[in-house]
Amino acid sequence: MLSPTLTLVVNPTAGRGRALKVLPDVVQELLTGVPSARLQVVRATSYDEARMRCIAAVESARATPIDGRHDCLIVMGGDGMMHLGLNAAAASGVPLGVIPAGTGNDFCRGVGVPKSAIAAAKVIAEGITQAIDLTRVSGQLSDGATQRYVGSVVSTGYDARVNRRTNAMTHTMGSLGYTYSALAELATFEPLRYRITMDGVPRNQTAMLIAVANAGLFGGGMRIAPDYSLTDGLLDVTIIHPVSRMTLLRLLPKMFSGKFVSDPAVERVRATHVTIDGDELYGMADGEALGPVPLLLEAVPEALTLYVPRAVATRP
Repeated sequence: MLSPTLTLVVNPTAGRGRALKVLPDVVQELLTGVPSARLQVVRATSYDEARMRCIAAVESARATPIDGRHDCLIVMGGDGMMHLGLNAAAASGVPLGVIPAGTGNDFCRGVGVPKSAIAAAKVIAEGITQAIDLTRVSGQLSDGATQRYVGSVVSTGYDARVNRRTNAMTHTMGSLGYTYSALAELATFEPLRYRITMDGVPRNQTAMLIAVANAGLFGGGMRIAPDYSLTDGLLDVTIIHPVSRMTLLRLLPKMFSGKFVSDPAVERVRATHVTIDGDELYGMADGEALGPVPLLLEAVPEALTLYVPRAVATRP
């Protein structure tokens, strides 16, 4: 008898081991919620293995639903696992389930998935999906590819440098790591020179940062694009123009509420295509290294089929 296949790819070290601890409860929730399913659990031992397992799950997924359920890919871990999952499932039509178990979990927050891993598994079991937008990035990327999808935010300025510093830390500090790195980077940071084009309109300017968002959260809950939409077919561009280090320090805490956007140094633009180039710029996205500029960013409407809570699916 045929059964729908749910493939769960887990980073067991995510959240300093929290993922492994809650995995049995997540498995039980999925088996109880979808009793007709065949559940495959993969405990990835490396980033490369996780990537290949995600791709394989999507490639082997059957197009026709079985017993009312499609074959699907589920990823569990931090933002890095979410990034692998959405890149494997993007433009395929294969549903993606996301279960937060990392330290930042920005993509899961941004798409409205509950912060509890067990509650997120219940969302997947309920089987409600929504097609959401993604950002497609083209360039000479860090992994040798020339194209990648991004779920949350592409950073290239001060924010990207903080992200890279945080990733390079030898001892994890959880959400405090980003704050520590932000203060350390601020000590020597100077405005950066950008060459940016938005929907064909070029600009040459300096800025502290130019962030381009799909789901507008990064850095452990900072709302860099507080009124983002996942279904409008647009990128949300946030520009912080040159300010003193003290002003930037004052703005940082306000990013968690989104209130920083009222500052006169902050400009917001919406566009479908953004090209970022400039001096000493390097792209980061979804907490991962993206690559050097130039980078072409495009909004791709309805690129990803995602399991979401009922309240999110019915939101205007």
